[in-house]
Amino acid sequence: MSDIDIVEVGPQLVVGMRKTGMYELIAVMLPELFQYTFDKGIEITGGPTFICHEAGEEEAMKAEREGNADVEVAIPVAKKAEETDNIKFYQLPGGKMAKTIHKGPYEDSTDTYREFFAWIEEKGLTITGPTREIYLNDPMEVPPEEILTEIYAPVD
Repeated sequence: MSDIDIVEVGPQLVVGMRKTGMYELIAVMLPELFQYTFDKGIEITGGPTFICHEAGEEEAMKAEREGNADVEVAIPVAKKAEETDNIKFYQLPGGKMAKTIHKGPYEDSTDTYREFFAWIEEKGLTITGPTREIYLNDPMEVPPEEILTEIYAPVD
């Protein structure tokens, strides 16, 4: 089992996109955001992030099956720039969060999430908002078993 901690996360300025569809949109949306920041010369200050608005595994699996998942991706940046219809700058809220790290392919994260949610419940905490995944390395540069994903859930 991965280590799970409670951490304080500060708010972050991000450039982000939000669409409805399948979670595979993440792999399309993040490169588009990276290209945008590159084209505008915007300094990136943190790892690319997926914000999951579905509450829990069942709701997420249902949204994926039905193709109506609320898919939001963001990249922390140093400053704002011109926005487009799809690409916006905004503050990603901070606060008290449970945190763990999943090591391995993204599609193998189910057990990590189950342990994470069970730990939160055992501690008597309540998830108070969308969970987040922060991708710490690039799956194009490391083997699947070396992929690192930080998982956060705001708790109270």
